[in-house]
Amino acid sequence: MTKLEKNNFISRGCRCAPRPNTTRQEELHAHSCTKLNVFNWLDDIKPPKNFPASDFVEVRFKNSRKDFFKVPDDIQLEEGDIVAVEASPGHDIGIVTIAGEIVYLQLKKKKIDHRTTEFKKVYRKAKVTDIEKWVAAVNQEEETMYGSRETASGLKLDMKISDVEYQGDKTKAIFYYTADERVDFRELIKVLAEKFNVRIEMRQIGMRQEASRLGGIGSCGRELCCSTWLTNFRSVSTNAARTQQLSLNPQKLAGQCSKLKCCINYENDNYLDAIKDQPDAEILLETEKGKAFHQKTDVLRNLMWYSYKDNPSAFICLTVDRVKEIQKLNRRKILPEELQEAGFVESDTSVASDKGYEEDSLTRFDNPKTASNRKKKKNRSKRNKQ
Repeated sequence: MTKLEKNNFISRGCRCAPRPNTTRQEELHAHSCTKLNVFNWLDDIKPPKNFPASDFVEVRFKNSRKDFFKVPDDIQLEEGDIVAVEASPGHDIGIVTIAGEIVYLQLKKKKIDHRTTEFKKVYRKAKVTDIEKWVAAVNQEEETMYGSRETASGLKLDMKISDVEYQGDKTKAIFYYTADERVDFRELIKVLAEKFNVRIEMRQIGMRQEASRLGGIGSCGRELCCSTWLTNFRSVSTNAARTQQLSLNPQKLAGQCSKLKCCINYENDNYLDAIKDQPDAEILLETEKGKAFHQKTDVLRNLMWYSYKDNPSAFICLTVDRVKEIQKLNRRKILPEELQEAGFVESDTSVASDKGYEEDSLTRFDNPKTASNRKKKKNRSKRNKQ
């Protein structure tokens, strides 16, 4: 059984570690495992004749760090090329993610004017020595991160170093950290510079940015939105959870960044539009049987549940139109006989799946077990023992 080799380049969108014998590999750049992936849908469209080639490329580095660079006229770049680009100081090594006309669309999306903005330059396609030094620097990042954490803990600094990124020429290392308060890390920089013999840059990031860089799996079972496609972090408030009738449980509403989940905002606008036509739930409904108060609302299905004060556990389902009708009658001092209209039947809540059958009810385990079921289970356990 062969031992799986650890791939330190997967955070840079690579299926495997680059081999120094070539500057471009067809199997190197992997769209399937990159954060903030961009698909070049203009790749198969050839530009017209005498059409000037694009002067810019998008280059990705570690995790979610990307940037745009200007390409000299004597260099032709394609997606997947390993390039040496301008850095401060020295140079950095990255992988070209997109090239061509689609770069202008990305610049426009990020509200960057390529005519007035000064871009850093692409120096060259990476040489063999560049790739060798780059691979050595990347393989050193994990050890450097753990060593810096021990140093920060020894200096009793209230901070968390979550990621370390070496520059391609191995002359500088960026330490990403999170902290609740201002941290004086001047002594830490001196110790780290002596320990690792590189130029140190400390860069503070927020909790959401930390989750975005490191990635992970959310409670929905999918990759985190912030590490795959989400770049604009909008503020999320508990009012959005209240609007969607969500339980205000911090453990369920918080994501891996310990902040409110960004996905709470996704459907909030639809709920805000739907509740505009909802009647006031604070108004009691008066009938000949007594007063009924509101229990819950299904905003998207336009259903509301009420119960009488003398029997609060018996929920009665009403349509929004019926609630408005009863409130209108109550304003005219008229009491209807029943909450529900004659012949009203609550719609089935089971959902038909695309496989052709209905999903099971959430209350399917509430039914008591029969004697025959217990007997079958007992016989099955006996057979297993044999």
